[in-house]
Amino acid sequence: MANEHRLVLWDIDLTLVDLRGLGGQWYTQALSDVVGVTLREMPSFPGRTERAITTELLTRHRIEVTDEVLQQVWGKLVAISTEAYPTLAEHGHALPGAAAALSTMAAQGTIVQSLVTGNLPEIARHKLSAFDLHEHIEFDIGGYGYLSASRPELVAHAVASASTKHARSFEPESVVIVGDTPHDIDAALRHGATGIGVATGRNSERELWDAGAHAVFADLGDTAAVLAAVTRQPT
Repeated sequence: MANEHRLVLWDIDLTLVDLRGLGGQWYTQALSDVVGVTLREMPSFPGRTERAITTELLTRHRIEVTDEVLQQVWGKLVAISTEAYPTLAEHGHALPGAAAALSTMAAQGTIVQSLVTGNLPEIARHKLSAFDLHEHIEFDIGGYGYLSASRPELVAHAVASASTKHARSFEPESVVIVGDTPHDIDAALRHGATGIGVATGRNSERELWDAGAHAVFADLGDTAAVLAAVTRQPT
């Protein structure tokens, strides 16, 4: 039903914003500054968490993976993002329909919006604030990339946090994950939630359907259709 409460958990990169290339640049600087190595191989970023990416990079460069080193790398990434924030919008753009989708969800009065993202919390806020997409997001209940290498665990964390904050049980059928990769859809399905794919990243609409998405869009431009998919109403 349209008036039922929903928890919508957004991915950020290539779902709401396109800042392609910055992740590699920032990691190159962070690895050089923290552990003194030159990044030789670029890992796959889409759909993966910061913990998974950082662990892979350190392992590839024969650096022992410890909590201390992880925290140092992440601290450097946050510092780089903070320094870049004033001009961050010059390096990318908000994706079509993102602002309208977020504001339309908020206007329903029954939809809580947060994040399931591979990003660190501070970087997530920087990326969305740079394009004025932060207003309707409850950052304090998000599932972020430092928590786990497993994206489904980020969903579980966000759902538990939202349920505690809002004193309401968000059952799997009331949870919606929106993202641009099969990793996002898999995280939704493993939680029993609705997975909505947006083909604004590297994966095609067919690949997102094949991953098991309940709905797939070329982008978020058709606000009414996206809202219908979130609330499971016919268009």
